[in-house]
Amino acid sequence: MKVVVCIGSSCYIKGSGKVVTYLQYKIKEDGLGNKVELSGTFCTGQCQKGICVTVDGKLYSVSVDSMEKFYEEEIKAKLK
Repeated sequence: MKVVVCIGSSCYIKGSGKVVTYLQYKIKEDGLGNKVELSGTFCTGQCQKGICVTVDGKLYSVSVDSMEKFYEEEIKAKLK
């Protein structure tokens, strides 16, 4: 699974750095490092949507507050 977090200016101001840190921690904690490729990208052109994260090419709009639910439902659950 490929997970890409936007770290462009708009998303970074909205907290994408915290999202990256959270995902790194959870992926390591859950032992998914060999199943999840986590990377960053500069602006996706979807600034109005908040922090943009793609999972295998599908775009999601997340926030720092919704990260836990997003991780559980869109990443961890799909790898079981």
